[in-house]
Amino acid sequence: MDIATIIGLVSAFALVLIGIMQGGSIFSFWDPSSALIVIGGTIGATLINYPLKEVLGVIGVVKNAFFHKLKAPHDTIKLIVDMSGKAKREGLLALEPFLKNIEDPFLSKGITMVVDGFEFNSIKESIEKEMAYIAGRHRVGADMFMTMGTFAPALGMVGTLIGLVQMLQNLDDPSNIGPAMAVALITTFYGAILANLVFIPIAGKLKGRSAEELRMKELMKEGILSLALGENPRIIEQKLQTFLPPKLRKLSET
Repeated sequence: MDIATIIGLVSAFALVLIGIMQGGSIFSFWDPSSALIVIGGTIGATLINYPLKEVLGVIGVVKNAFFHKLKAPHDTIKLIVDMSGKAKREGLLALEPFLKNIEDPFLSKGITMVVDGFEFNSIKESIEKEMAYIAGRHRVGADMFMTMGTFAPALGMVGTLIGLVQMLQNLDDPSNIGPAMAVALITTFYGAILANLVFIPIAGKLKGRSAEELRMKELMKEGILSLALGENPRIIEQKLQTFLPPKLRKLSET
């Protein structure tokens, strides 16, 4: 579980609620019709903008923002270096036992192609296509939340305009102007909260997760191609170390 995401959401909403309660009752900021306009309108606009299958898959995308754990990169480097040493001594077929313990499908697929004797260019092309697919899938998830972050404030303004029109139609009763104006502004409040505390931050988190995973896949790609070329284990290790920050390089070398 990503503690930073949980702490960020809880602290952000908690501080907003505390600020509201300092000036009055929290119940004055609750209006069902305003919530329906913002939430329903945002969902509807998102369905228009994206295919139903991608919208339904948003639950899995959100899960990546809260529950996402990559295998330690120095562990992957060690595994690839161990495999290269084994292949150097006994041949590529000796790598088959390693496949049973490789959890990452991307790495497993690449090593399988190496063991099966695929040509270097075929392995490289297949790996790069897989990486492009992963990048595209991640980009759709992040873009969807960024789009929702754009729609929510706009729908908040629509709700405000609806409330203002309804208020202007009842100007004969001045006592209703104040409450009606407050309700009209609440929709803008809902839109701003959802956009800036939920949708846009999650989009940013997903982009970061995607970049992190693609860096890991790039490391695996380099290792797989090095195995296919039969490079020296020490050279492979030094090459893969360049993908790590200096601190992790030291940890991996010790």
